[in-house]
Amino acid sequence: MTLLPTESIDTSLRDLDLKPNSEILDVLLESQRRAVEAVRQARDSLDAAVTAAAARLATGEGRLILAGAGASGRLAVQDGAEMWPTYGWPHARLLLCMAGGSEALLSSIEGVEDDADAASHDVEDAGVNAEDVVIALAASGQSPWTCAWLEHARQRGALTIGLSNNPDTRLLRAADCPIWLDSGAEVLAGSTRMAAGTAQKIALNLFSTTLMIRLNRTHGNLMVDMAAVNRKLDQRRIRLLQGVLPEIDDESAAVAVAAADGWVKLAALIALGDSAAQGRQRLERHAGSLRSAMKELGR
Repeated sequence: MTLLPTESIDTSLRDLDLKPNSEILDVLLESQRRAVEAVRQARDSLDAAVTAAAARLATGEGRLILAGAGASGRLAVQDGAEMWPTYGWPHARLLLCMAGGSEALLSSIEGVEDDADAASHDVEDAGVNAEDVVIALAASGQSPWTCAWLEHARQRGALTIGLSNNPDTRLLRAADCPIWLDSGAEVLAGSTRMAAGTAQKIALNLFSTTLMIRLNRTHGNLMVDMAAVNRKLDQRRIRLLQGVLPEIDDESAAVAVAAADGWVKLAALIALGDSAAQGRQRLERHAGSLRSAMKELGR
């Protein structure tokens, strides 16, 4: 039987349990460095995926959909859950799909990742269409539920992106934008929540952040569409506004943020003289780009 790289056994580590803690930690750290390098090698594939996804989501009301089973699914949900608080990405334009449903986020449910029929039904029930972008993750690249999700979504016209830690897998072949993360064999053979999982998490971070930048959900390196609300973030909003407009004092920044109901992007335009309604209209004309909207105001 030919083993996939993620399932292979590193025979040099058969005495792992006999090593002192410091050496075990060094071995594990080296596997994490390998995960970083795997993402570095996949940069061009990530670039292509971001470009295609931004083009699809910039127009219309298409959704960003993330799907996976087991550890990969939990990573997908974790990344997707940050899209609204960090970037104000609308809940209606986000769909997080986990094999076995929400119960599987907290505990392992046996057999759900093998249920390809359930995945096909999920795609149908979600009404996946040509406006959507679907990202599916599977370390093995072979999980029937995940592969079926991506294949069926592609049949319905969605842009499909597949992340796998093995080359030339069913998942990568099913994707419009395949991303191979070559993290290799695990320190603990087959434990793909480790190096493979780290590579997936990094790739998701890079993809979603770059995508939101391309969709005008940031200004420079500032989270001007931040939506999460709590006392700590009230002060962060003021600091972010001052990052956009360094000349504004604390009191004026607080007034503008309040007038914008906490939306930093709108607060910047209010501070420059717009009413809230004018600012919203200006941002809409410029596809949400604060930089372009400020340029129209001579800034």
